[in-house]
Amino acid sequence: MTSIKVPPLGESIVEATVSRWMKKEGDQVSPGDTLVELETDKITVEVPAMSRGVLTKRLHAEGDVVKVNDLLGEIDESAAAAAPKREPATAGAATTGQRGAAPPPSASPPPTAPAPATAPAAGNSPPRAAEPAKGEVRASPAAERAAAQAKIDVSTVQGTGRGGVVSKADVLDRAAGGPASAAASAPPPAAPPPVAPPSAPPIAPPSRAPSAAPSPAAAGARETREKMSTRRRRIAEHLLESQHATAHLTTFNEIDMSAVEALRGRIKERIEKEHGVKLSVMPFFVKATCLALKAYPVVNAQIDGDSIVYKHYVNMGIAVASEAGLVVPSIKDADQKGMLDIARDISAVAKKARDGKLTMEDLTGGTFTITNGGVFGSLVSTPILNYPQVGILGLHKIQERPMAIAGKVEIRPMMYVALTYDHRIIDGQQAVLFLVRVKELMEDPATMVVD
Repeated sequence: MTSIKVPPLGESIVEATVSRWMKKEGDQVSPGDTLVELETDKITVEVPAMSRGVLTKRLHAEGDVVKVNDLLGEIDESAAAAAPKREPATAGAATTGQRGAAPPPSASPPPTAPAPATAPAAGNSPPRAAEPAKGEVRASPAAERAAAQAKIDVSTVQGTGRGGVVSKADVLDRAAGGPASAAASAPPPAAPPPVAPPSAPPIAPPSRAPSAAPSPAAAGARETREKMSTRRRRIAEHLLESQHATAHLTTFNEIDMSAVEALRGRIKERIEKEHGVKLSVMPFFVKATCLALKAYPVVNAQIDGDSIVYKHYVNMGIAVASEAGLVVPSIKDADQKGMLDIARDISAVAKKARDGKLTMEDLTGGTFTITNGGVFGSLVSTPILNYPQVGILGLHKIQERPMAIAGKVEIRPMMYVALTYDHRIIDGQQAVLFLVRVKELMEDPATMVVD
């Protein structure tokens, strides 16, 4: 008997929620099969089977909160001994050209070969039982939510996850119309056997009807109650801890984005064509921030007891909004990278965040964070520190405003920026000068090359 335990979940993570069981009690499992998905405050962890056997016990239900090393279930390895003996038998029968129903007609001569061909249609119950298992829709919770929102039948989405599991990315791709061709090409393989038509009618209408279960609101309910997910609960705790554990203060400035916008306008098409990278304003801010942190290293430090730990490297956290909540993957050693490499890394971590494929390596080790509320239209805000970091830079919407330039009023693309900092180790002067340095670099991006 093999025990299934909650694996180590990563730095500072001690508990998770059982999000979805991928196997039922009595199911046969092979090494590498995903048994259960665990949702933490940062990522979704798949727990694989380490041996071949039968899942005999599931000790926790979906929604249960578990801790590292808690027992999740058991696999009976001895039950797998019988399965391999049966498989060779069917495999041997297949070689003789008789599938599934081979044992009974094995003693019969070739005339009975056509009979098994019709027999599967009527009495081939084992393959039919296997058929639904094969066509059974297996989708992650995030994928199901995304499908419900997009009014897409999950059974029509082709899964690219381990074992054919439909991921949120698969649903979003389908909704965007990208894999529509793939979805169109998927039915043909399933269509040749006449089993596909019967399965299509039951799945499409009924699955949508139950999924429209937000009917309480439609029925006139004034309130609905939903249990907080582990991830949302931990985000709340983390933000509250940041508010209570730091002496946070925010200072503001505004940046004339004319120079950066003009530079991007000249080179972004060529950069995308030659390097396959979309050059947004974020790489410019990351580069400028790295240079400002070099000039004011205390903004990149941390407090450890009664000591200040100065980091001589920059792992730049980029706040990304995902369906599951805010995540902050970090770009490692951003201060050692050029603008194009930074742009590639930002694009990569943002895609992984949207697809729910971030790893603990992506989410740990950050030393400073940038958050961009401007993409949602925010004009000004006061970001909360990503504790235990002592500084976070908030970016906002670029908006054309009249500005006094050399005695004349000109319309310029302006952005408010905010630096929230831990006043316990960063003085107001250092915070203001740091923000001024970022402003200077962004308003004259050529100086970034010199620095």
